[in-house]
Amino acid sequence: MRTNIDLDDDLVARAMELGGMSTKKAAVDQALRDFVGHRSRKKALEELKGMGWYGDLDAMREGRVPEMIEPDHQDAAE
Repeated sequence: MRTNIDLDDDLVARAMELGGMSTKKAAVDQALRDFVGHRSRKKALEELKGMGWYGDLDAMREGRVPEMIEPDHQDAAE
């Protein structure tokens, strides 16, 4: 998609230098990919908040963790 926008020339030049890009288009495309990736990861982490984890890390480190049995399959294991 062709778009005409005003960009900060110094910022674009710095992005091109840091990213090893030879064109402004490549720098802007990479910046957009980075932005979308960052925001997507941030959103995914936010969605994981509150899910929690139940366990005893000290016991795990000492090898004292009983074999994990899913509640639905507990009767079959007994």
